[in-house]
Amino acid sequence: MASIGIIGTSPSFYSELDYDNDSAPLVAALETRGHRSARLDWHEDLDWGAWDLLVLRSPWDYATQPRAFDAWLEHAGTASRVLNDPALVRWNMDKRYLADLEREGVAVVPTEYLENGAELATALVGRGTEHVVLKPAVGAGSRLTGLFSAGDPSAQALGLEILAEEGTVMLQPEVPELSAGAEKALYLIDGHFTHAIAKGALLARGGGLIGGVYEENPVVVETTAEERAFAEQVLSAVVRATGQQMPLYARIDTVDSAHHGLVLLEAELFEPTFNLHLAPEIVEVFAEAILARLPQGA
Repeated sequence: MASIGIIGTSPSFYSELDYDNDSAPLVAALETRGHRSARLDWHEDLDWGAWDLLVLRSPWDYATQPRAFDAWLEHAGTASRVLNDPALVRWNMDKRYLADLEREGVAVVPTEYLENGAELATALVGRGTEHVVLKPAVGAGSRLTGLFSAGDPSAQALGLEILAEEGTVMLQPEVPELSAGAEKALYLIDGHFTHAIAKGALLARGGGLIGGVYEENPVVVETTAEERAFAEQVLSAVVRATGQQMPLYARIDTVDSAHHGLVLLEAELFEPTFNLHLAPEIVEVFAEAILARLPQGA
């Protein structure tokens, strides 16, 4: 019997609108197969070496304390096996990985990475009246993310707020199809497509979130052969760029746009919700893939 920890964060962090729907069914599926499993909070002072495998699922507060999370990765990764691999997670935590994937031939939303106030001001002026998205290079849940006219003083203010947190500002053009809710999240386990979710638009023009709160509206959607091939291309590029093995799991966020074509928005490699409550048949696939990654002798 192996012991498998499913890693999340403090229960008080989640809300009814943004809840971890993945961990409980995975724990149940692993226990049904005769293994000890539990959902664990990465903040806890536990003997991580007592677990044969630790599978990251919903440590969604990592972006507010990246140094502490990095320290946990080091500690837990030394004591046990962590998936996805800590080296891959560290690379994925900073969204400048998009530039690495672009160099590997992946089409991404055009992005500027701004490191100081002068660069920010120059970049915004250069966009004229175009609508743009600003976000931190290390972030999750649309925190410190906004959609503004480039000339709106609020765009500059948000960029400076990101920089004040010792962050890097990502500046991207608005993609109309994305603002209309056409983003698709394609999920893969061991590099193989399982299902896709559309969650709807989140950002309101002029700043903030539509409805004032972070609320995804996930629905299962169909995909094209081109979209599935693109997602697999992204993961192949991840393997080349990092030298890591194929990730246990991944979510590839895409949008098919008139101006840019089919492009990558983000490759989520360590904390993407799989929305398993909407695709319960994937629980068994996920559980079997986890067991196949157990260390020998576990």
